[in-house]
Amino acid sequence: MQIFFHPEQLKHRPQSYYSRGKMRQPQEKPERMHELLRASQEMGLPVSIAKEFGTAPLLGVHTPGYISFLKNAYTEWKALPEDWGDEVLSNIFIRDNNREIGILAKAAKYLADGSAPIGQDTWTSVYWSAQTALSCADALIKQDADLMIGLTRPAGHHARKDGAGGFCYINNAAVIAQYLRQHFKRVAIIDTDMHHGQGVQEIFYDRDDVLYVSVHGDPTNFYPVVAGFADEYGAGAGYGYNKNFPMPHGSSEAAFFDYLDQAVDFVKLYQPDVVVHVMGFDVYVDDPQAKCSVSTEGFQTVAEKIKSIGVPTISLIEGGYCIEKLGENFKSFMRGFGVAEKSDRISTLKMTALEEF
Repeated sequence: MQIFFHPEQLKHRPQSYYSRGKMRQPQEKPERMHELLRASQEMGLPVSIAKEFGTAPLLGVHTPGYISFLKNAYTEWKALPEDWGDEVLSNIFIRDNNREIGILAKAAKYLADGSAPIGQDTWTSVYWSAQTALSCADALIKQDADLMIGLTRPAGHHARKDGAGGFCYINNAAVIAQYLRQHFKRVAIIDTDMHHGQGVQEIFYDRDDVLYVSVHGDPTNFYPVVAGFADEYGAGAGYGYNKNFPMPHGSSEAAFFDYLDQAVDFVKLYQPDVVVHVMGFDVYVDDPQAKCSVSTEGFQTVAEKIKSIGVPTISLIEGGYCIEKLGENFKSFMRGFGVAEKSDRISTLKMTALEEF
C-alpha cells in the first residue's frame, strides 16, 4: 500500500461558495488535508510525494481550451483595469454560442456553477492533485503495490470535459482511468461520494472500456441535479456500462450498504482488471453535505466491500467536509483495507512542513 500527496495541493483556498441562492462559507478547505495527513502520521503510514507527469494525461479527457482556461484565468482576471476581486467567479453561464472573447465569457463557459472559484493558487493545487492521482496509477502499473491511496485535493469527479463545478476542476478519476487504459483492458470506476460524479459519467458515457458505477444521493434538488438518475445507462457502445444507484435522502446506514452491495456486485460482473474508487467521506452522518447516515465504523465496511472486488485498486480521497471527524473516518477506512497502525514508523511528509502552508 502507498499513499500519495503533494504539499502544493494545500495552496488552493477558496473564498467564495455560491449555492442555492446564497453566498456560503467555503467547505473545501486546506484543513481537510491536514486532518488526513495527521491521521496517516498517527497510524505510522508513510506518505509519498507525488511525481510530475505534465498536462498530457489531463488532455486525455479534457479539452485544450478548458485546461488553458484553468491555467491562465486568474492572470487574465487580474489584468483587467477594474477591480473584479481576487477570484474568478462568474455570474453568467453560457456554454453554447460562446466565442470566448474576454475572460468573463470564458468563465461563463468553463465554470458550471458558483462552487469552483479560481484564485491565485488554484491551478497549482489542481495540477498537483492530478499529479497525485497519476502517481497512484503509475505506481500501480509498476506493481509497487496492489492498493494506492491518493489524497486528491481539490477533488475531481464533478469536473466535465470542459467545465469546473462542485469544488472540482480536473477529473482525477477520469484522468487516471484513461491513463490506466494504456496498460489494462478493462477499468472500472466505483464512486461512493455523497454526490453523483456527473463529470466521470459524461466523459465515459459512450465507451465500453471504462465502467462507471455510482452510489449517491438522489440528484433531485441535490447536486449535480441534472445527472445521476437510475435510467442513465450509457449511449452507443457505452450502453450498459454506466450504472447509477441514487439513494433517497435520509437513507440509513443499512440502506447505504444495500446500495453499495449492489454496486460492488455490478462491478464484479464486469470483471475489471483494475478499480478506481472515488471515496467521499461526505456520506458521514454529521457531514454538512450528507443525505445518509454512515458511521465512523461504517467506513471500515466501505473499504472491506471495495477490497472484496479482488483486483488492484486506487482509492482517491475526495469529498468529506466534517473536518473534526475526517481523520478518524479515514483511519477506519484504512483499517478496512487491512492496514494496521504502525506507531514505530514516521510519515515521510512531516507535519512541521505543513505549517508553512
